[in-house]
Amino acid sequence: MKQAEKRQERLVEIKLFGQTYTVKTDAEEHHIQSVAQYVNEKIEEILKKTRSVSTLNVAILTALNIADDLLREKEKRRILLQEIETKSKDLADKIDIEIGKREPEKVIMTG
Repeated sequence: MKQAEKRQERLVEIKLFGQTYTVKTDAEEHHIQSVAQYVNEKIEEILKKTRSVSTLNVAILTALNIADDLLREKEKRRILLQEIETKSKDLADKIDIEIGKREPEKVIMTG
């Protein structure tokens, strides 16, 4: 059975920008509540920085900020994976060099 098939969908109530929403999800409730908390924190950041009272404008600016966070994290991950790949290749090369320095063992056959 696949991992996705094992997860059961559930309804989770969250509160965003003063509104209550019910979302259908297969994620753990704690995770969904954490997501909602993150979005609310981003909304609060926008509200502190802007004079906009339009819910739509606040939602759009919040979405842009979250998208910016996501893209920055993706770039960090890409760079980190590139560094890991480079270091892994360097390490493999060093191991190959060390193995190459050793003389092969002689096998004596008796019969």
